[in-house]
Amino acid sequence: MATSGGGLRLHDTYTGAVREFVPIRPGHASIYLCGATVQGLPHIGHVRSGVAFDVLRRWLLAKGYDVAFIRNVTDIDDKILNKAADAGRPWWEWAATHERAFSAAYDALGVLPPSAEPRATGHITQIVELIQRLIDTGHAYPGAGDVYFNVLTFQDYGKLSGHRIEDVHQGEGVGAGKRDQRDFTLWKGAKPGEPSWPTPWGRGRPGWHSECVAMAHEYLGAEFDIHCGGMDLVFPHHENEIAQARAAGDGFARFWLHNGWVTMGGEKMSKSLGNVLAIPAVLQRVRPAELRYYLGSAHYRSMLEFSENALQDAVKAYTGIEEFLHRVRTRVGAVTRTTWTERFAAALDDDLAVPAALAEVHAARADGNRALEAGDHETALAKAGQIRAMMHILGCDPLDERWESRDETSAALAAVDVLVRAELQRRDDARQQRDWAEADNIRDRLKEAGIEVTDTADGPQWALSDGDTR
Repeated sequence: MATSGGGLRLHDTYTGAVREFVPIRPGHASIYLCGATVQGLPHIGHVRSGVAFDVLRRWLLAKGYDVAFIRNVTDIDDKILNKAADAGRPWWEWAATHERAFSAAYDALGVLPPSAEPRATGHITQIVELIQRLIDTGHAYPGAGDVYFNVLTFQDYGKLSGHRIEDVHQGEGVGAGKRDQRDFTLWKGAKPGEPSWPTPWGRGRPGWHSECVAMAHEYLGAEFDIHCGGMDLVFPHHENEIAQARAAGDGFARFWLHNGWVTMGGEKMSKSLGNVLAIPAVLQRVRPAELRYYLGSAHYRSMLEFSENALQDAVKAYTGIEEFLHRVRTRVGAVTRTTWTERFAAALDDDLAVPAALAEVHAARADGNRALEAGDHETALAKAGQIRAMMHILGCDPLDERWESRDETSAALAAVDVLVRAELQRRDDARQQRDWAEADNIRDRLKEAGIEVTDTADGPQWALSDGDTR
């Protein structure tokens, strides 16, 4: 089903233009996606980039490319350290716990696993080497145990984000070893009780902006095709990545792709705003394939305003596709994936225009339904095969084995989750009233039913004996 490698056009944030994608190496696409900072549980805003750029990866694979896809994990960070300390838990355990939660969320939504998923703490050597190169070439300087990038030494600073150099401000102002408020931190000097690693300029830990540059170089080389991430990373994170990489002599990314936020009431979804929708909570109301369809249905560069009505509209649209495929399979026979339509391919080639691609899916469904009702089984079967091919590229083919088997399991677990959560609420009420005997009785009854309860800083979590955690 592969098409030719050409034709794909992508919006490059750096140039502000839609450009034809021509890879560095013919037939090979190299992609780096800024992954999670594992400070807490994933919500739907966190995983939108995973879904959006999974479509890019699937389309490149379908067009015949060999794709190297790197998605990092930031497992050392001020927020991780602070939240772990507040919860009285080791920082490494806090990071590992939430890394697993992110992995489970990606898997639940059918996001293909990355070619590699490097952690920042596993690449301290590469980070230190990068920083030393920048010091040696005069682009960085140590001061008071920290190391800073000298922004004024990089003349193209601000080209990605459009910031004027005179307006730039990087966190805290000038002080201790920092010479200019525009300079940003590459390495943070050790503080009492914090993890640290030895370096030529003293013990400490990496700054956020230095991690991805070192890991991208390690896995994709000095120059690669596409760098992806959320639009909130354009400044300062990605601007600072470009400055380091190019100051160090690397070409770095040739395309920069940024996805829009998931918003509520016009504001970015974030924990600080209190408008978080955690993945497990949403999956109690809709199936994983339906949530995937919803998160991937808007153009990746647009804002996705969350509402229950919008979510249910997506569920209805996905269910309509699913029901058509089931009817064809029941009345005509097995539905085999064939190939997508030319209009579907043209839509995805046009900067991943998924709304237009979905319009083609629904047009094929309408044609197939009419053919089925008219007794034209051959046409209905052909349309169903096209739909399966198109939905497979979008990552949510209803007849894919992963969705058919998981949907039944997901529905059953959602029902169990409602009952268990009610019991856990009763247990919490008993504990608030210091009725320890009743709280223990509730826990024991759940255990007899094969449900293990673990109290965590994120609240009680439960798991079946087969290990399915909620």
